[in-house]
Amino acid sequence: MTPRLLIAALGLLCFALPAHADGEIQKLITPADKKRLDNYGETRKAALAEAKAGDAAEVKQLDALLARPLVAFSDKDLTGSWRCRTIKAGGSLPLVIYGWFKCTVTDDGSGWRLEKISGSQRTKGRFFDDGEKRAIYLGSFYVNDDPAKPYGSGPQTDQVGYAFRNSAKEWRIEFPAPYYESKLDIIEFKR
Repeated sequence: MTPRLLIAALGLLCFALPAHADGEIQKLITPADKKRLDNYGETRKAALAEAKAGDAAEVKQLDALLARPLVAFSDKDLTGSWRCRTIKAGGSLPLVIYGWFKCTVTDDGSGWRLEKISGSQRTKGRFFDDGEKRAIYLGSFYVNDDPAKPYGSGPQTDQVGYAFRNSAKEWRIEFPAPYYESKLDIIEFKR
């Protein structure tokens, strides 16, 4: 392989992977969202403790989701259509699990981008690599068909979370301390 071909191949490989957390994300993430990620463990623990007071059938579903082993992101392409649902833990109600909606993941050459395309509460954003079994999501919350504001527009729309993959057909994002309603939002994805 010629040096020019090798450089081109390496360049294409870099574009196929999500952006690294130690690079571009440090320039983009707001101080408030950095703090939310720094407090993720405490926030998650408190939210899940409150969720235990919720409906027993929903608590069982949440426990099953969180008990699934984590697998690497590196060997899977997330692009395509997904069923997705939001789970709200802690806060104004102990636990709420919504029905299934539609989400899509695309790759624009700089990494994966997510958009929830149905339901009244939506999100749109991108992922950044944060190790083998975790990614960081920076996104924007919006309602119905209102246009999504760019990330960094303020606390009412900015979203940050950790994404975890459970299998080729299941993954989730956990949002610590979202602006509205709960202490922890989880969006669950299934093919």
